[in-house]
Amino acid sequence: LNQRQKMDYRAHREALIRWLCENGKDPGKEVGYADSTVRISAYLIDQFYRWVWNDRGYTTSIDHDDADAYVRDVLIGSDKSKTAKAKVIKSLKRLYKWRYHVKSGELWDPEVSFDDTERGNPKDYLSESERKGVREAALEYGSIPSYHSLTPSERDEWKIYLAQRFEKPKSEVSMDDWDRANGWKIPSLVLVSLDAGLRPIEVERASTKWVDLENGVLRIPKDQSSKNVDHWVVALRDQSVRSLKMWLDERDQYNKYSGTDALWLTQKGNRYGSSSLRHVMGKLCDIAGIDTQNRSVTWYSIRHSVG
Repeated sequence: LNQRQKMDYRAHREALIRWLCENGKDPGKEVGYADSTVRISAYLIDQFYRWVWNDRGYTTSIDHDDADAYVRDVLIGSDKSKTAKAKVIKSLKRLYKWRYHVKSGELWDPEVSFDDTERGNPKDYLSESERKGVREAALEYGSIPSYHSLTPSERDEWKIYLAQRFEKPKSEVSMDDWDRANGWKIPSLVLVSLDAGLRPIEVERASTKWVDLENGVLRIPKDQSSKNVDHWVVALRDQSVRSLKMWLDERDQYNKYSGTDALWLTQKGNRYGSSSLRHVMGKLCDIAGIDTQNRSVTWYSIRHSVG
C-alpha cells in the first residue's frame, strides 16, 4: 500500500477495533467483546482484507460476495481444523455486524458454516483425582530447596538456575529471588481458579478489589465476569484463602504491581492470557503426572471440571 492507503486503512481498522471493544458484543447495551476475542478477530479480518486486495487492489468496500468467495476459495479446501475455520466465520460476521451498525451495511449470513464442536469438548475436563493432582502440583510449581539446606556448591548451581529464570546476572541473585522462587503467586492463582472455575479472561481481569479474605470469597462485578448477568460471589476453600492471603502480602514487595490492581501478573509484568495460562497448565500436568496425550488440556479444563 502507498502512504495514503496505509493511513486510510489504519483509520478504518482502528474504528472497527474500537467498536468491537466497546460495543461489539451487545451494541444496544454498549457491551464489547473481551480483548482476547477482539485481538483474534482483528487478525483474521486483516487476513481477509489482504486476500481481497490481492484480487482487486486496495479497498475497504467489501461485500457479502467477497466473504462468500473467501469461504469457498480459502476455507473449504484448507487443512485448518473445524474450530479454526469457525473462528474465521465468527470474525467475518463481527466485521459485517460493525458495518451494519455503523455504516448502514447488511448483516452477513454465510453460505457455509463449520461445526466447532471440537472446542470445549467435554472429555477435556480434569477428573476429581486430576484436580487433586493439580492442586498439589501448584504447591510444588517452581519451588526450589531451602537456601540453608544446601551446600555452597549446591547453592551455586541453584543461583545459576535462578539467574536464568529471572533473566539477571548470577552475581545479582539475592535472597529475595530465593523467596520469590518459592512464592505464592502460582499456588493462589491455581487454587482460586479451581474453586471458582475462572475463565482465562477472568484471570486476566482479576483484581485485588475482588478479594474478600474476611468472608473467604471473591466478589466479581458483573461487568468483569465474562458471561454473568449479575454480580458473582464465589466461595473459596480455606486452603485457597490462606494461599491468597500469603500472596497478597508477598505481592506488595514487587515493584511491577505498583500502580495496578491486577491480582496476578506474569514474570514480565503482563496480565495472564490464554497462552500464558496454557503454559502454566502444561507445567502443572507434568508435575502431577497427568497424561495429556490425545487430549486438549487448557485452562478451560479447570472450569469444565468445576462444572
